[in-house]
Amino acid sequence: MGFVMTMSAANSLIKIFGELGMVEELLWVWRRMKDNGVEPSLYTFNFLLNGLVSSMFIESAERVFEVMENGKIRPDVVSYNTMIKGYCKAGKTLKAMKLLRAMEIVNLEPDKITYLTLMQACYSEGNFDSCLALYHEMGEKGCEVPPHAYSLVVGGLCKEGKCLEGHVVFENMIQSGVKANVAVYTTLIDAFAKCGKMGEAIELFERMKTDGFEPDEVSYGVIVNGLCKSGRLDEAMEYLKFCRANEVAVNAMFYSSLIDGLGKAGRVDEARTLFEEMVEKDCPRDSYCYNALIDALAKCGRVNEALALFRRMEDEGCDQTVYTYTILISGLFKERKNEEAMKLWDMMIDKGITPTAASFRALSIGLCLSGKVTRACKILDDLAPMGVIPDTAFEDMITVLCKAGRVKDACKLADGIVDRGREMPGRIRTVLINALRKAGNADLAMKLMHSKIGIGYDRMGSIKRRVKFRSLLES
Repeated sequence: MGFVMTMSAANSLIKIFGELGMVEELLWVWRRMKDNGVEPSLYTFNFLLNGLVSSMFIESAERVFEVMENGKIRPDVVSYNTMIKGYCKAGKTLKAMKLLRAMEIVNLEPDKITYLTLMQACYSEGNFDSCLALYHEMGEKGCEVPPHAYSLVVGGLCKEGKCLEGHVVFENMIQSGVKANVAVYTTLIDAFAKCGKMGEAIELFERMKTDGFEPDEVSYGVIVNGLCKSGRLDEAMEYLKFCRANEVAVNAMFYSSLIDGLGKAGRVDEARTLFEEMVEKDCPRDSYCYNALIDALAKCGRVNEALALFRRMEDEGCDQTVYTYTILISGLFKERKNEEAMKLWDMMIDKGITPTAASFRALSIGLCLSGKVTRACKILDDLAPMGVIPDTAFEDMITVLCKAGRVKDACKLADGIVDRGREMPGRIRTVLINALRKAGNADLAMKLMHSKIGIGYDRMGSIKRRVKFRSLLES
């Protein structure tokens, strides 16, 4: 038994099927409308567009939109917003931006939804400049700026370290009558703290409380992190006491900031006490907490304790990161436990953890200081197929050899680099000259500066040979 397809029935069905993601049924209704001679209205088109976009049928939505542009019923702001939303969801932000500009051509004013959709997409892609430009455009056009738009702009500016600019937007938000929230305050406090402006961060933290907002565990965490980074550990510990006394949850970030700060200040036992306290407080320990304590132990010569913690980390199922290995490799070399350091390096590679420039630097410096320069070069060659090519690896090795007074090894390495075509000779000369000067070998630095070593050639009959760096020590 059939039924009569009316405009009202069609609109209701298309809207419902679109919301449920039932695209086949939605298109069936569209075809029945045509069969029954029911002309779609603007609402029908918009319901259809929304249904297609919600189910990510972007190309189909594009075709419907083109029909509207070329037909009797032209797209309105809702139509454009729907297509902009679709493009943004599909990662086609440039196409979405073009639609914004197309609205101006057909004399349609974008609304706050248009701008907010585009700003969210730009923010997600890390394109904070475009996000800021859209915010300014809203202001110029007298368009209402919704609270979330302010949050995106403040967040974007803060991520780029522009805390003062972020603060200006924050004040504009307050003056516009838009109520702030804990998240916006926390973002701005964190930015000030990371810029080293702890006075401003604490002032804003107190203002948040005065304005009637209760700081959460993240807010306390960013304040404590900033205090620890700026060496104000006793103040940071006072915040911990306050949170304990007032039943404010203390998260892993809070603990890792304190553990790291205490560790760097040489207060390793206090750091360890806090680390153990996390178990009592049912606060799961993450890689940051482990790495902070392992770093503190390794740097103060307690490398065996650091290794025990490393094994415990594995037992608890906590990810051992490349940073964990880097800390331990460096610590083991400092304690002259070279083979153990090499075993850790091999373990890291075997586990499929990709080395970083910092991890290779720790390894190469350790090997160079133990007289194994060739081995360091061999490992560097092995890294290339993995896509790890530390830019300053040779410079770091030459510098550390010169500082250790091993100028002969540094020259041998420099010759090896040039012979293998791995670096520009001029750059190596500069590194070696600077390294010699810093190591107190000013005479050799001057000799190298005024010689042909590394850049000139000696002729013996028809044979042309580059002047080697090793000739620096021969005369």
